[in-house]
Amino acid sequence: MKEPLSLNWELDSFFPGGSASPQFESYLKKLETDINVLGQQVLASVPPTDAESTKKLDSVIALLQSCSGRLIQAAEFTSCLGAQNQLDKGAVRLSSKVTGMRAGFEGISSQFDNVLRQTSDEVWSLWMARPEVAPLEFVLSESRNLAREKMSPELEGLALSLAVDGYHGWSEHYETIVGAIQIPYEDEEGTKLLSVGQAFNKLDDADPNVRKKMFRKWEEAWEGAADYCADTLNHLAGFRLNLYNGRGWEDVLKEPLGINRMSRESLDMMWDVITRSKPALVAYLKRKAKVLGLESLAWVDVDAPVGKSSGKIPYDEAAKDIVAQFRKFSPKMADFAERAFDSNWIEAQDRPGKRPGGFCVSFPESKESRIFMTYGGTPSSVSTLAHELGHAYHSFLLDDLPYFNQNYAMNVAETASTFAEVIVADAQVKAASSDEEKLALLETKIQNSVAFFMNIHARFLFETRFYEKRKEGLVNAEELSALMVEAQKEAYCGVLSEYHPHFWAAKLHFYATDVPFYNFPYTVGYMFSTGLYRLALQEGASFADKYDSLLRDTGIMTLEDLVSKHLGVDLTQPDFWQGAADLITADINEFLRMTEHLA
Repeated sequence: MKEPLSLNWELDSFFPGGSASPQFESYLKKLETDINVLGQQVLASVPPTDAESTKKLDSVIALLQSCSGRLIQAAEFTSCLGAQNQLDKGAVRLSSKVTGMRAGFEGISSQFDNVLRQTSDEVWSLWMARPEVAPLEFVLSESRNLAREKMSPELEGLALSLAVDGYHGWSEHYETIVGAIQIPYEDEEGTKLLSVGQAFNKLDDADPNVRKKMFRKWEEAWEGAADYCADTLNHLAGFRLNLYNGRGWEDVLKEPLGINRMSRESLDMMWDVITRSKPALVAYLKRKAKVLGLESLAWVDVDAPVGKSSGKIPYDEAAKDIVAQFRKFSPKMADFAERAFDSNWIEAQDRPGKRPGGFCVSFPESKESRIFMTYGGTPSSVSTLAHELGHAYHSFLLDDLPYFNQNYAMNVAETASTFAEVIVADAQVKAASSDEEKLALLETKIQNSVAFFMNIHARFLFETRFYEKRKEGLVNAEELSALMVEAQKEAYCGVLSEYHPHFWAAKLHFYATDVPFYNFPYTVGYMFSTGLYRLALQEGASFADKYDSLLRDTGIMTLEDLVSKHLGVDLTQPDFWQGAADLITADINEFLRMTEHLA
């Protein structure tokens, strides 16, 4: 691996010149032309009546896949431009254009789905049996079945068109709100204005005075933007509820469960196991308060570090460690991570103007990924880096499949990323050079459990209740904050002394329009990955190939079928989920053992 590593990603290999790239402009024009051609082809398509007539639709399916992949390439490019510089107005303009193109394409896809819907079962069986089409059977059948539950193609197309300046427009408006927020921060150098991303990194500072002071400023900033955020959230939810009403869908979880290809039974079983496992986390949070010299933890203390690790971790050192730990599990994964670092796929610099948070995006045309984060030199930053590399590795394993089969659900996406994160976090604990460092690293691992068992649960409870309340009318900022605190108290079992009322405004995920209910898939992925890691520890080196095979099937199976095929597991039963929870409880018990002198 080269040294030193760049802290900035490289985007010019896609389209040189950023938002002013003439190559990208040409790319969009060609794509727009092809989408129009596709629209004409779909308009002329009729349901096949025999096996022979299905062949006429092969070229349509091929162009659907091509346009879909290129749209993602374009969308991710504009997403990267906007994330690296929130003041890039050209990126905003391009993002809006691509969003419009995607809406048009989705309308065309909806029309093609109607062709699938109208195909008789007899002809469908013959069609899916053809060798050229058989690999796409799962995805095409999924689209066919979903089309039968939606409005007419004309109404679906209209809804998608209106969503550009409605549904998606409100999401982009939220990005504008966030980009304008600056939070004052005082240190030895004087007062400076921090972006939301920079301020967020201060919330888990080791110094309690720093994090408490920042939390007050953080809450003040979001309170100042609360009415704007409330308008945005209400209109996003209103659009979604009206669309569901048009389709005759009463359960707001119907779409997110369908997108995540999992059943309500599996989700409920997971939450049930988690709820029964929370007493261990409550004991941990109470003990952590004593370790920190507090009577009880406030919201801002939950992620505060315990003990001391080896100080700030240089980015190059973090990269080497991640690669080394990946190699112990899978040389293939390690080689891939080296390629990502050496090829400048990662934007990690801590600077103003960047979007908060972290993400990984895949460029299907180029068969590459890009990772975005603000690296802070903490064990948490190292975990985030490993997490996003897990996403990238997942995409890499699917690069040679038909594009339709590369579209895996968010819950299994979070499985691959969290699995990579667990590999590194577990290795860090085992390699600790002192009890103090081991405690700090172990506590970082347990913080993830708190996040997925409690923080994400609070988001799920809040969003579920908000949507029910939104059916009755607009929900103002004060009501949203009350709902948020209520959900946090329930999810954290009332163990905290102070909560985060404006979390609903500060959390980007509530405003995402690509995936509704952008919350529970994280916990599903965490529990699934922990269960996988438990099996990996039991099985040893041979598990790496099984893991790769499982990931390669994530685009063509429901979650239940995936784990049944590769692991022989039934997710509607508690065993697998409980096994994952037990591994997490073991970490908590070790933490309690190491700190029992403080009890």
